[in-house]
Amino acid sequence: MSKAEQLEQIRKQLQEAGYKLTAQREATVAVILECSQAHLSAEQIFIKTKAEVPEIGLATVYRTLEMLTELHVLNKISFVEDGVTHYDLCEENASQHFHHHLLCLQCGAIEEIHEDLLVSVEQTVAERFSFAVLDHRLTLQGICANCQAANSANGLPANQLDPSKQVDISQL
Repeated sequence: MSKAEQLEQIRKQLQEAGYKLTAQREATVAVILECSQAHLSAEQIFIKTKAEVPEIGLATVYRTLEMLTELHVLNKISFVEDGVTHYDLCEENASQHFHHHLLCLQCGAIEEIHEDLLVSVEQTVAERFSFAVLDHRLTLQGICANCQAANSANGLPANQLDPSKQVDISQL
């Protein structure tokens, strides 16, 4: 689906919920669509939106993100326990589960896994604990293939973090 089609779909979702797609909301949504693979924080979305719409305020961006989350346009995600929330577009026609993420602790790259790898875990939880799993979030932290290759080329173990290049994950 093109970005224009995605924007129109979001406009319809807002209208159905009784909201308007104001110019400031549209600019915020445009940044989210343009950077959909980047898993931006509210502050990062604000900075990019402000570059396009200088009069926008941080509170407006936060309210827009909350509204889009409530309407299931966005998912809130946290990759570390630092309190920073990132945003990810909900996938069209996705199954009920959110996709998973691979987070490289060396370069900060985030890769998405679009397979539900936890079906058997959910079945076990349902059987053993009589618990109906509705959703789950999974982020695996490690070292991506590019960083493993760089480590090997620099004489370091591929599966060990290079301390000189370790990303400050609190900044993600």
